[in-house]
Amino acid sequence: MATIDDVAQQAGVSRSTVSYALSGKRPISSDTRRRIERAIESLDYRPHAGARALASSRTGVVGLMAPLRTGVDVNVIMQFVAGVVSAATAASHDVLMVTQEEGVLERVAGTSMVDALVVMDIESDDRRIPVLAGLRQPAVLIGLPADPQGLSCVDLDFFQTGGLAARHLLDLGHRRLALIGSPIEVVNRHTSYAERMTRGFVGACEAAGGSYLVIPTAATVAGAQESVRFLMTMAPDVTAVVVHNEMALPHVIAALRTYGKEVPGDVSLVAVCPETTAVAQSPQITSVDIPTEAIGRAAVEMALGQLDHAAPSQIRLLSPTLSDRSSTQSPAAPPA
Repeated sequence: MATIDDVAQQAGVSRSTVSYALSGKRPISSDTRRRIERAIESLDYRPHAGARALASSRTGVVGLMAPLRTGVDVNVIMQFVAGVVSAATAASHDVLMVTQEEGVLERVAGTSMVDALVVMDIESDDRRIPVLAGLRQPAVLIGLPADPQGLSCVDLDFFQTGGLAARHLLDLGHRRLALIGSPIEVVNRHTSYAERMTRGFVGACEAAGGSYLVIPTAATVAGAQESVRFLMTMAPDVTAVVVHNEMALPHVIAALRTYGKEVPGDVSLVAVCPETTAVAQSPQITSVDIPTEAIGRAAVEMALGQLDHAAPSQIRLLSPTLSDRSSTQSPAAPPA
């Protein structure tokens, strides 16, 4: 592998001159610069990332903070990551993914390791926000906290999502609904998307005069079974369920069957999840699709657009779309 000394020898200049050409710290004559560039090309020399950063005042790296907390569906997280990587690659950037939290934010940003940050799993009152707001690098949140403090945010509009899912069932004639929601750990952290989803669902039910239950659900087989058992105990006449818990979804459907409840004959079901999750079920599930990759791409585009303050901060909430598949219908008439 060629070194900076090899480049200097072939170009007929000193090592420091090559360094200055790479860093841009001192002016170099056009003839000398051309000789150095030809030497770099012929030797296939790869400058150290730090030297490239000095030359452009950029690192060519986007930082992605995706803390792997309890209750988080890693498969869904990776769909967001795919969108982030796709957009970063298109903009000639690499992605530094960070899954730890303690002290990492300050270290990654404070040492100029990244040009911009994308931060996931945002809580309503997220303790990271004041730190992010004080950084020189732009930061974009995937989520919507109570006070973004001037930071850009992008997410699905989960308040509208909860309302859309409930209204679809209410418009079919259902009046006894349940929301099988995010794990209790996610709820207790006041994670933004879960709170907004619940508010939208409850608001739509109350506006239509429908009865409802909201049941936090562990993302496990046992968690799904326990939630369905609780539902059948507290509201055995329920006719419609919204599931906002991707990992629990197939187990909820299986647990309903153990109580003699078929989807959609006995219970209509709407899921809030990525499209791939909904169509993988049997029957295919009517869903409000979470555009995970589109959100990840938008976050990177917004972050890079703010470099050098070229673009203003903004809050972008994607409008939800319901895909009507095979799991909802009007409630069956009660027996005479």
